[in-house]
Amino acid sequence: MMFRNLGAVLRYQAQRLGDRPAIRYRRYGLYYDYSWQRYYTDAADAAAALIAAGIQPGDRVGLVGENSLDWLVADMAILLAGAVNVTPHAPLTAKQIHFQLHDAGVVWAITSSKEQLDKLRTIRRELPDLRGIVVFDPTAAGDDALPWEAFRAQGRRAQLIDELLRRAELVGPDDLATIMYTSGTTGNPKGVMLTHGNLLSNAAATLEFQNFSPGDLVLSWLPYTHIYARTCDHYTSMLAGVTMALAESPDTLVERLAETQPTHMASVPRFYEKVLAAVASPDPAVTAKRLRHVFGPRIDCMSSGGAPLPVPIAEAYHAAGLKLFQGYGLTETSPVISFNSKTHNKIGTVGRPLPGVEIKIAEDGELLTRGPHVMKGYWKNPQATAEAITPDGWLHTGDLGHIDADGFLSITGRKKEMMVLSNGKKISPTNLEGLLITDPCIDQAVVCGEGRNFVTALLVPHWGNLKAELKLDGDPETLANHPAVIDFLQKRCQQALADLSHMEQIKKFVVLPRPFSVEAEELTVSLKLRRSVIQEHYRDKLEKLYQGE
Repeated sequence: MMFRNLGAVLRYQAQRLGDRPAIRYRRYGLYYDYSWQRYYTDAADAAAALIAAGIQPGDRVGLVGENSLDWLVADMAILLAGAVNVTPHAPLTAKQIHFQLHDAGVVWAITSSKEQLDKLRTIRRELPDLRGIVVFDPTAAGDDALPWEAFRAQGRRAQLIDELLRRAELVGPDDLATIMYTSGTTGNPKGVMLTHGNLLSNAAATLEFQNFSPGDLVLSWLPYTHIYARTCDHYTSMLAGVTMALAESPDTLVERLAETQPTHMASVPRFYEKVLAAVASPDPAVTAKRLRHVFGPRIDCMSSGGAPLPVPIAEAYHAAGLKLFQGYGLTETSPVISFNSKTHNKIGTVGRPLPGVEIKIAEDGELLTRGPHVMKGYWKNPQATAEAITPDGWLHTGDLGHIDADGFLSITGRKKEMMVLSNGKKISPTNLEGLLITDPCIDQAVVCGEGRNFVTALLVPHWGNLKAELKLDGDPETLANHPAVIDFLQKRCQQALADLSHMEQIKKFVVLPRPFSVEAEELTVSLKLRRSVIQEHYRDKLEKLYQGE
């Protein structure tokens, strides 16, 4: 069935599935089911409240908060009102949130907690278009912020059913659903404009690669402020009419897997790497048994995206009989461009393009894509839009790729991140980093060497595994300079890069006691490396590696 907009999907499922569970959420240690009918009713009440507050079709509404049931209801409320959801990442600072809300011209804001509300309070005077704030936590509400329940009650009393139905007809596939700001590995983020048609087409195409049954359960934990979770968990499960269970954070994800027994889940490679490292045994059969135990007897399909999935990780899961499939996409593509599947899977690739998605490789090796998944453009930035999308609709992804004879796509590097040594040799740092972190004793790696005559690296060990291997005790600050640690990691680097050329070997490296973090602005919220920030933080240490080069 074709839908005009995302709100129409929720309305249809509420009529079709009624009291069946749409969402399973945990509160005070217990799980509760939230029906399709209630999901639509609560979202429609909040949408009516927004309309009563003066929200017009196309107005931008900010949604600032962590994953929760209320976040999902608020998202659908904004869409049912015909407005555009602007979703800054919850960990951002007030200054960073201000940039996005101000740039988008947000006229209303919905937020989660006192912590997030305090951020909005510090910047509210600098947001001249902002007319009101709603907060999920009633204890945080005040004269400047309405409690969420009371706001929804206003919508119920407003009795705007006819206006909601009018807006349901008014909003079409070409209308904006959300403005999502890119993570910004360099410079200010750009607002990616995604339409209802973009998101619906991508969710529908994704479903063709993942077959769902009525009793299936999707476990969802990735932030909905990232388009990966928003499309692949939220909108895809809504379109399929299956239940989505909410997990609060990666810290509790293994527990939630045991409690909910999902059939499907999406995650980033880092989670799969950490689970494998935690259960690894010298005996592959033992490792396989432990992996299967973690993910439970019902798991049918796991997807990996957001970053490259190292081949040894994928092979370990498949050896255990677990269906872990790698995909690829961008915020600008709603996000999925390609995906492996049960019937067509090739480890080391990011799969074949989704139905309706075109891909090709430009003369310089850059991957281009075209289709209904490609964004409308960058918000208020026609120059950047023109640079990204050709007149005939091809989007420049910025990634280097290769398409094999069977149609499987491989991503070989980032066009702007190709590193050129002083001898002219071009090296892909992401390729080297992906190989390095397959070692269970290397947790994170950043490869450096632009304009130099050899390659260096910043290495963050997996301290638990490394200390167990070397039978060492002590804190990471002390062990980072320990000769045995340096020698051990040197050998591990050589082993990880054994199949690469001499110029791609890590000649020297710095061992870091702490991991790169979002808080230090070294990672984006989607956990991508911010190379320029990291290299600036450790500039002095890196320079010492090149003294006397």
